[in-house]
Amino acid sequence: MNALITSFWRAAAYCLHPRVIGWSVLPVLLGGTLAGLLGWFFWESATDAVAAALRNWGMVESVLGWLDAVGASWVRMAVAPAIVLALSVPALVVFSLLTVALLMMPQLVNLVAQRRFPALERRHGEPLWRSMLASAGATLVALLALLLTMPLWLIPPLVLLLPPLIWGWLGYRVMAFDALAEHASREERRTLMQEHHLPLLGIGIVTGYLGAAPALVWAVSAAALAFAPVLIVVSMWLYTLVFAFSGLWFTHYALAALEALRAGRAAIPTADAPGPAPASVPASSPP
Repeated sequence: MNALITSFWRAAAYCLHPRVIGWSVLPVLLGGTLAGLLGWFFWESATDAVAAALRNWGMVESVLGWLDAVGASWVRMAVAPAIVLALSVPALVVFSLLTVALLMMPQLVNLVAQRRFPALERRHGEPLWRSMLASAGATLVALLALLLTMPLWLIPPLVLLLPPLIWGWLGYRVMAFDALAEHASREERRTLMQEHHLPLLGIGIVTGYLGAAPALVWAVSAAALAFAPVLIVVSMWLYTLVFAFSGLWFTHYALAALEALRAGRAAIPTADAPGPAPASVPASSPP
């Protein structure tokens, strides 16, 4: 627990480092520009298409008509943008996570290693292509889990539990792998991922809930949906900061665990290590 808390505060402090702030600009520019362009060209057409589909759905239209009759006509205006937004947010989160993992994570690992673990040997256990393959595989599993659990989101407690848990698992699989890929051997990485499974997953879940915070901007107010194209760009910046903090937290914890693992192994004498040389017995002098 002490290692988790220490790495948490170190990660928070490193988020204020000028290099980290500078590295976060490129993912925000890429993601924000892409989200802004998609919102500018497709937001109205997407919301119109969803609204038309809802009107053709008799049961939904009857419910919306009853809400209009009781004076809650704002629900009709908000439901279509909310659905489009709900479908867009997972794509934004995945794009932000992968962008940070590819563009920022190597720089974050180097920064933490240079400042806190300069003597830690780099054993280059995993090449870049394996890191990218692991990230892609974990992302596909997380997206499939999101699709399968979407019907359960209609149950109020589960909508607050399932998405952050899935995002947390995805962050754990991607960030923990990248944090150890450069310094740990494959055997060391597997050992650490097994021995520290729960703490690493806990970091992922906490940052998964932090990653859900930008979506609360739209959840608390239907009026905010009118500014959704702008808020999507802002959310890209928030997601980038959350995932940068997540990467730093994983890196601080994982490299400290790797250092402790190697120190523990070095302290254990091997069975083949030669023992102390026997003291020589002086030859007896002749009588």
